[in-house]
Amino acid sequence: MVTGAVDVTEELAVFLRTRRERLDPRDFDLPPRRRSRRTPGLRREEVAELAGVSVDYVVRLEQARGLRPSADVVEALARALRLAPDERAYLLGLARHRSGADDEAVATAAPALVSLVADLSPRPAVLMNHRYDVLAWNTEMTRLFLDFGALPPSRRNAMLVCLTHPVMRERYVDRERVVREGVAHLRAAWAAHPRDRVLSGLIAECVAGDEEFARLWATREVKVNARGHKLLRHPEAGVIAVEFETLRPVQDPGQLLVVHRAADDESQVALDRLCTR
Repeated sequence: MVTGAVDVTEELAVFLRTRRERLDPRDFDLPPRRRSRRTPGLRREEVAELAGVSVDYVVRLEQARGLRPSADVVEALARALRLAPDERAYLLGLARHRSGADDEAVATAAPALVSLVADLSPRPAVLMNHRYDVLAWNTEMTRLFLDFGALPPSRRNAMLVCLTHPVMRERYVDRERVVREGVAHLRAAWAAHPRDRVLSGLIAECVAGDEEFARLWATREVKVNARGHKLLRHPEAGVIAVEFETLRPVQDPGQLLVVHRAADDESQVALDRLCTR
């Protein structure tokens, strides 16, 4: 269950354990052990050996005994556990070695960015903060997805909409992948903004109210989705394949600009037909 701010000590402990247990010992050049393995993955002593730290240190980290590893130790653990770049960034965030991240999410779009979103027409564009709160959108975004202006401001959140809005529950052809990637993004944001109680409250609401979200959250998958594709099933235009790119304005780094474009000629025709009605 997620309540209040992030308990970084406990989350770091669980994250390290899950990443250790997913590794296959056969992938490492480790000396053979006579004792049979009763648990999956690497042993703590093997992680300690690979990272160049003591076994007792790994034990205390995994038992959430109040340690705050240095940046060098985090890097060594990340290499030992073969973490992906997003997972490494997540671990650094839990160890409080990421700087420049405001815990307070921007709640209002910068006027210049509102104008930019409108000027990006006919490409569907949306402006969000790190919680996935929708701050601004253009007409094409409304026609491709839904009218965010018709929602109460407190419910204008891309994850909530994906999970609960009847229109959006049917919009994605590969909905499970979209939700999984969204959950992985929120987990990265959760570690980067550990004192954002609104974000923690959003996650707690989703965990309690949606079984799919709760299951995916428990996997502790971490991924920042700055670029990708979506396959949409539109009731008027049929199936539309779009690609998206996420940009972070230099002057407003707390805001994320997401721009969509058709992924192929057929989708472009469908998108043009939809947006010119």
